[in-house]
Amino acid sequence: MSNKKQRSDQLTGPGGDIDVHMLCRRHQIFGWWSLLVYLSLGIVLESLHGFKLGWYLGVDVETRRFMWTLAHAHGSLLALIQIAFSNSVSNFSLASQRSLSLTSLCLVGASILMPAGFFLGGVFFYSGDPGLGVLLVPPGAMLLLVAVFSIAMAATRSSQKPS
Repeated sequence: MSNKKQRSDQLTGPGGDIDVHMLCRRHQIFGWWSLLVYLSLGIVLESLHGFKLGWYLGVDVETRRFMWTLAHAHGSLLALIQIAFSNSVSNFSLASQRSLSLTSLCLVGASILMPAGFFLGGVFFYSGDPGLGVLLVPPGAMLLLVAVFSIAMAATRSSQKPS
């Protein structure tokens, strides 16, 4: 019986074993803490708006407000995606340890790069254009696409298996 449990909780591949339970737990922890950070950012942004601070609401700093709003929105959404991934990974049969590891790394990378890129793009901006930090967003978006494609393929494969 313990062999059967071990097989369902671990994937074996060329690089060793992955403990699926631990991977899910890591994504849950990362997701919930990320959600706390990005929701807190949203509350701070609402407070800045409520106090009508010129360095946040002025026409000349519209780029900052827009970039920081995008950081908050993308960060919160990606935190929820982390939590959804952690709760659904055991239901999907990702093809291998390698695809599970790749999906995990891509999700974490996207969850860091995209919001950070938007936030940094709003910290330093030039004549209405976001700063160089925004260059982190496209690689983060590509990582997100790879991860979501991998998850969608795994969901499709597991729904096509005979019961």
